[in-house]
Amino acid sequence: MKNVWLVDDDASIRFVLEKALARADFQTESFSNGQDVLTALTYDQPAVLISDVRMPGIDGMALLEEIAEQHPNLPVIIMTAHSDLDSAVNAFQKGAFEYLAKPFDLDEAVSLVERAYQASSQNNKARRPSSNAKQPDIIGEAPAMQEVFRAIGKLSVSSMSVLINGESGTGKELVAGALHNHSPRKEQPFIALNMAAIPKDLVESELFGHEKGAFTGADSIRRGRFEQANGGTLFLDEIGDMPLDVQTRLLRVLADGEFYRVGGHHSVKVDVRIIAATHQDLERLVEQGEFREDLFHRLNVVRLKLPPLRERREDIAKLSENFLARSAKELKVPSKVLTQEALNVMQAFHWPGNVRQLENSCRWLTVMAPGDVINVADLPEELNQPVQLSSTDAIEGDWLDAFQHWLEQELHQGKEDIWPQVQAQLETRLIKTALAVCHGHKQEAALKIGWGRNTLTRKLKERNFT
Repeated sequence: MKNVWLVDDDASIRFVLEKALARADFQTESFSNGQDVLTALTYDQPAVLISDVRMPGIDGMALLEEIAEQHPNLPVIIMTAHSDLDSAVNAFQKGAFEYLAKPFDLDEAVSLVERAYQASSQNNKARRPSSNAKQPDIIGEAPAMQEVFRAIGKLSVSSMSVLINGESGTGKELVAGALHNHSPRKEQPFIALNMAAIPKDLVESELFGHEKGAFTGADSIRRGRFEQANGGTLFLDEIGDMPLDVQTRLLRVLADGEFYRVGGHHSVKVDVRIIAATHQDLERLVEQGEFREDLFHRLNVVRLKLPPLRERREDIAKLSENFLARSAKELKVPSKVLTQEALNVMQAFHWPGNVRQLENSCRWLTVMAPGDVINVADLPEELNQPVQLSSTDAIEGDWLDAFQHWLEQELHQGKEDIWPQVQAQLETRLIKTALAVCHGHKQEAALKIGWGRNTLTRKLKERNFT
């Protein structure tokens, strides 16, 4: 039977889920607290259970633990408005089938229940052990970050290789550390190495170590990063900058689990998990012959994509609060707060340096802002530079992103009824470009735009084209 139990002290959440699941041919039974569910489970069991986290009495996590112990084959979907890494990983490690961050899309929720129902029917749900791993300091409520949290949770019982893609400053090393801290290797070393920061002639020695006398200046044996990370995790940042000859050696280590130190004659065996990261397009580097295809496939077992800060603007407020508090603690001064107007400016900024740039800006503000309240005038000069719709970013293909920034600034400044202005600018640019490409032939230009010739003629008159 396609029976789903809903547990939430919020009647409105239960109601909308009941209606959505009913349309998908699920029968539902609702509970307002965890104790009633445990009682009901003594004589019946659903195919899928959906539970909120924060409820009076037995909370969702305690309920999840009890169900995982007493009913290990019952898929549990955990809902929470506290969409952080701690919640996601905690849910998966306590045995959740999936994690659903509020507010959620109803179609997504129903699709998730369908998957859980299939898993329940096949009786193949995987269990996840508890862990007391230290939580890394990752903040993110944006949907893209929720996907990252979900992946970290799912990988918490694995030592698979992971490839992290993201622009500079998006927090790739922080995510790599979280993957390690929530893995079976968490008690072992986590060693990070940035390929771009090491001279090419020293990369091999840095990774694999060297024997005494291997080269001029090698006065003693040196253990490389692979040996230092034995049993744990080696994080190779900017893997795209690794020289080809070192890529070959790395591939052999991944395949055989052993290597030779530079100048050595005896193999060294290691057990190391590799997490790699890059801001580059490795597929393109493979096509250009600058990165080994076989190594790419070895590293690309699981891929995580970190969003740039401009795609997770809803996180800027909490990130700023966190960075300001941290900077104040380091400098032993009172923590400063942003006015809403200052926060609006920061949320509208492009942030080419991503989270790292935001953190550095908060450090600057902690030192340079004159008072405990940060106003717009206190912000660094670059944050107050307006983004123009005709900026280089737009010309070079990022025009939608540039348009979004311009639009946010207009709205933050209190502009209203802006659609006519936007429509006029877009139509004017569209018509001019199409006519130029078609050498003034209106019929052809109208066809390329997707209008009829009469529509184009009317638009030309409306826009006063000559």
